Amino acid sequence: MGELILIRHGETEWSRSGQHTSYTDLPLTAFGERQARALAPLLADRRIALTLVSPAVRARRTAELAGLAAPRITPELREWDYGGYEGVTTEEIHRTRPEWNLWTDGVAPGPEAHPGEAPAEVGARADRMLAEVAEAASRDTDEDVALVAHSHFLRVLTARYLGLTPAEGALFQLATGAVSRLGTEHGKPVITAWNVTFPESLFPRAVPETPERD
Repeated sequence: MGELILIRHGETEWSRSGQHTSYTDLPLTAFGERQARALAPLLADRRIALTLVSPAVRARRTAELAGLAAPRITPELREWDYGGYEGVTTEEIHRTRPEWNLWTDGVAPGPEAHPGEAPAEVGARADRMLAEVAEAASRDTDEDVALVAHSHFLRVLTARYLGLTPAEGALFQLATGAVSRLGTEHGKPVITAWNVTFPESLFPRAVPETPERD
């Protein structure tokens, strides 16, 4: 295969406010839709043979607006299950757990349908996703595979691709509406592009808003 293209969905209300969002199925904001449309020229020169997309509406809408053809809904691309921290900001968690770190501590237990995932569980899911990509893609072509998904999961997947621990996904900041690429050099896994976006000045917000946080 060619490269593995990672696409984080456009902005939602909760990504803007810093609230942890996994299973809550929020739509893109108007700005998020502009971010998604801006992905098209970033992907225009890529030969994408296969697009896999998270079931979340924010990811599916991003793929649609980016002009990605025939995306395959892939449940393994869902975001880290935040359990009891769904909809909660890091600042709010730190009021009761000042030293809390998602990457090493995981999340508080949630409801039965969404109990939360430990870092190792997210890492195992990323490994399965990478294996699925390798199986689906032909190594005899230079065509790319695109994944349209979520910040924390894509950061864990990147860490695992590079042979790092799930917790080392913390090293890879990822903005909404960003494109990254994973490839190889001399047979070794490398990052060939990371967190690429169009400048916000090209499609500014109508009014100033709170900066996005993890």
